[in-house]
Amino acid sequence: MNQFRSLTMQRAQQLQAEGAGSVKKLSQAMHDAASDENPALGAYTNFLPNENHSPMVSGNLEGFTAAIKANIAGEGWPTHCGSRLLANYCSPYDSTVVRRLRASGCGFTGVTTMDEFGMGSSCEHTTLGRVVNPWNSGCSAGGSSGGSAAAVASGLAWFALGSDTGGSVRLPAHFCGVVGLKPTYGRISRFGLVAFVSSLDTIGILARDVTDAHTVFNLLAGHDPHDSTTLACPVDSNPLMRASNLHGLRIGVPDELAEMDLDPEVSQDHHESLQRLKALGAELISLSMKSILNTVPIYTVLNCAEAASNLHRYDGAQYGVRQPGATYGESLTATRESGFGSEVKRRLLLGAHVLSAGYRQQYYLKACAARQSLIQDFTNLFGKVDMLSLPTAPCTAFPLGSFSDDPVRMHLTDILTAPASLAGLPALTIPTSLDSRGLPHSLQLIGPACGEKQLLECALVLERDLAFRQRKGGPWKTSL
Repeated sequence: MNQFRSLTMQRAQQLQAEGAGSVKKLSQAMHDAASDENPALGAYTNFLPNENHSPMVSGNLEGFTAAIKANIAGEGWPTHCGSRLLANYCSPYDSTVVRRLRASGCGFTGVTTMDEFGMGSSCEHTTLGRVVNPWNSGCSAGGSSGGSAAAVASGLAWFALGSDTGGSVRLPAHFCGVVGLKPTYGRISRFGLVAFVSSLDTIGILARDVTDAHTVFNLLAGHDPHDSTTLACPVDSNPLMRASNLHGLRIGVPDELAEMDLDPEVSQDHHESLQRLKALGAELISLSMKSILNTVPIYTVLNCAEAASNLHRYDGAQYGVRQPGATYGESLTATRESGFGSEVKRRLLLGAHVLSAGYRQQYYLKACAARQSLIQDFTNLFGKVDMLSLPTAPCTAFPLGSFSDDPVRMHLTDILTAPASLAGLPALTIPTSLDSRGLPHSLQLIGPACGEKQLLECALVLERDLAFRQRKGGPWKTSL
């Protein structure tokens, strides 16, 4: 029954159709294994034993179960966002993505660990225990959707949902060696996603392979009357084209990558991945995108400014744990002082600073203008190429505690993922190989708005050529 770790959803359904296995039994075995192994892994904060299956519902995901990040609402579930302030908060309603999964017959294994309110790149900024990387327990699983990525990578979730603000799905997917898809902003409803940076937040998918990611994306994407930011872009429900090559595909490679401080092994892996794409028939086009070098300052300013605005609601009066005080002001101060962690406090202070009367013009408005320039750069580039190729991060998974003395330096891990987020574009990361420490490398592909299908089809061809899961197996073969 341990075969659930290596099967994709598509393969599990094939075995069930052949009478060689039951998806529900595999899901139950997965749930039991997750309960046993989670104390060492830290991927889940809460299990949902009453949500294993959606009774009386048959659909594309009947019998399967998902892992859900702790900032996505499910009725009666803990929606704590990794924060002490929301420690006792349970959602009174289902998010749109949870409703759509229920309608497909999908159940839910549990709620996954995350950096507090999505602020972090290592899943160490949480009050509920850090996540370890399934490939190496001394390394980070990435953040802020590290719990979701670790659950999928270790074979303890068929797939998982996370949220991506500046790379929080793609970075953990890269660190943990799974497929991570950040859709176009507005392609999947944010109704029921706890707001962090409203103009960037996107619900993303972590999956065992490209086909599974595509299956889940098709179920979740589409207009939602509960979310005015969702797009009316139609969803192509046809299966991915199983082409054997990439002839006719133009893939852009920014010249500025040479100027970035990338780990030599990351640069080498990206070069080798590009050569594989070229051997498969893709045309590689060198181009200039100088704005890519400036994305971290833009992202940091906008991130902190919107976070300061969105988290203003947490005063203990309506949500979460309220601390006593003689006046409302004293209670508010005590609530936030005890409820927010250090990383959240840092970002809120910076956000308040860049929005203040003396600095709004100097920082926030300039960042907004620079973002528009970046968007225009992407628009111009996609007139020349079909998609862009970048590494996902400057390094592979770093040791836990690496940035404890310099948390601001951790923001640099977003340098290659933030551009797509700032422009609202779809991006996908796919595992490629292992580095000299046995930790996953990956390739990131960025496409034009609503270009998820083409990204997935390109990734599918590359996935078959790389055969990462077949060659490298999975971290469940190692011991934590």
